[in-house]
Amino acid sequence: MSLSNISRDTLADPVALASRLIACPSVTPATGAVFDALEAMLVPLGFAVDRFLAGGAPDGPVENLIATRSNRPGPHFAFAGHLDVVPPGEGWGSDPFTPDLRGDLLYGRGAVDMKGSIACFVAALSQTPDCPGTISLLITGDEEGAAVHGTVAIIERMRETGLSPDLCLVGEPTSVHRLGDMVKIGRRGSVNMWISVAGTQGHVAYPYLADNPIPRLLRILSAIDAIRLDEGTEWFQPSNIEITDIAVGNEATNVIPAEARARISIRFNDRHTGEALTQRIRTLVEAGGGTLEAKISGEAFFTSPGAFSALVAGAIRDVTGIEPELSTTGGTSDARFLSRLCPVVEFGLNNATMHKLDEAVAVADLHQLTKIYAAIVERVARG
Repeated sequence: MSLSNISRDTLADPVALASRLIACPSVTPATGAVFDALEAMLVPLGFAVDRFLAGGAPDGPVENLIATRSNRPGPHFAFAGHLDVVPPGEGWGSDPFTPDLRGDLLYGRGAVDMKGSIACFVAALSQTPDCPGTISLLITGDEEGAAVHGTVAIIERMRETGLSPDLCLVGEPTSVHRLGDMVKIGRRGSVNMWISVAGTQGHVAYPYLADNPIPRLLRILSAIDAIRLDEGTEWFQPSNIEITDIAVGNEATNVIPAEARARISIRFNDRHTGEALTQRIRTLVEAGGGTLEAKISGEAFFTSPGAFSALVAGAIRDVTGIEPELSTTGGTSDARFLSRLCPVVEFGLNNATMHKLDEAVAVADLHQLTKIYAAIVERVARG
């Protein structure tokens, strides 16, 4: 895509920009055309664009983008997000990668999560060209997937080049009932664990010649299910452990199986760490005769209510008249990584249709979100 074929009017129109991004299929992990489209929007606005690939199979390669624009001295504000999307699925009313403007809604995969927010940020930046300080866009192609070679790689690239934002806003769709009603200031952490219990296969009529692993697995799961990690905190709901799968794979009615397996998922607040929870469950599993493998998807993060959240809330209130709720609900996001760098909040579009068939965003919300993002940029610049 040519870097000079987008007019100034288009750069200020979040609907047109979102349509261009939606038109680029970018099922995770995303590379190529959708990043071309974003670069074509940013270069005319004075951004230096650094695109790079990270990782290999099976979770990559992943394309990432860091764009920066610096004016006179001032704070460094970063906007973070992702261009990859989940698979569209079957049953859409229109082609999921052909933007379809029907009435007051723009349809297409990524309209809400989160090409729409990225379009709004670009449109906001087209309207705030002279703000002092540094603006960065930190955009990955791997938020909806394994998230191994995405934002983590961006953070490493920033460290190598000496970039260090003072504040970061992640444009995830946080609004629930109407645009502006919720801002995320934290998220719970996540860890998945796989439990395996070995036995000895044999005939059910001769149990003394076999060793059935299922009762031992059930005792382990019962002990895990009895754990109550905490009662929640002022800002976080209680941590929870969920058994998400039990598998034996034994189709024979007269055979004692040789192995039984289960999977659990833990969502935890900031009273815990993934490593501590893993060790606690491993000790229990091994005492019951099993083995454990674990993958920590991310730690909990929390940005205490203060100047940054108040600034964002003030911009929302001035544009929409709504006083947003500060929340830590929902699943994980890339803010769990970015919180290592600086204070982070998340704010974006209404999340009602994200990941669904016929994902759609209200045109009016795109225009309002652009105004909110522009107000945030201006307020950060003023300090």
